[in-house]
Amino acid sequence: MIDGLYWEEHGSGPPLILSAGLGGSGNYWLPNLPALAEQHRVILYDHRGTGRSDRALPGTVTVEQLGDDILALIAGLGLERASILGHAAGAVAGLAAALAAPKRIDRLVLVNGWPAPDPHFLRCFETRLALLRDSGPRAYLRAQPIFLYPANWISEHSDRLTAEDEAHLAYFAGAETYEKRIAALAAFDVDARLGEIVAPTLALAADDDMLVPSNCSKRLAEGIAGARLATMDWGGHACNVTDPDTFNRLVLEFLGE
Repeated sequence: MIDGLYWEEHGSGPPLILSAGLGGSGNYWLPNLPALAEQHRVILYDHRGTGRSDRALPGTVTVEQLGDDILALIAGLGLERASILGHAAGAVAGLAAALAAPKRIDRLVLVNGWPAPDPHFLRCFETRLALLRDSGPRAYLRAQPIFLYPANWISEHSDRLTAEDEAHLAYFAGAETYEKRIAALAAFDVDARLGEIVAPTLALAADDDMLVPSNCSKRLAEGIAGARLATMDWGGHACNVTDPDTFNRLVLEFLGE
């Protein structure tokens, strides 16, 4: 543990920190880990309040705190710099870290991230919270794939998703934690500060993302000097899970430049 954060590392090479989305579990990256670890020292971790990390959270959670946790990992591991691959909540955490300590961030890969609240994903968050409040964790988790994956993929992987429901329920972080984390994501707005990002950046989006419109990634690419936009025409919000080969190729090509 580093500062209450569970972490593990795989492979060798330039350090690459993987930061997951709303669920916060480092296991989210398992479909990508073998390919990434062939060329990088991959550090994955569970966000504070989730998984195997310290479950205690302050009264109010901010994305800046999520970014501070990434910087605590970099310092705790004795690294001078590291690249960050972040998905959604992990992407905005990477943005916050890059703004707070630009010299500690080598490269940024922002997957289905955003620079400011978007009306569509705010509506999705409201719907998910209503499910959690009114119907409980099982209903919340049962609906989660609808926001993460394309419809055909859900149909083809129904048995796998049903089995994962039970695993997710066993490690469920609690309604209060999700309330706090979603409030942090909904409040995050650094659109006016994108010009301060100096790390080479790849904004990677799936055109069919059901949760975060791909226009959010386009805005990141427009606002961050020298940033590149890469789009996957299929894969949904969790495109690294549904099409890991394409995802891994795009990420490794960028990191290897």
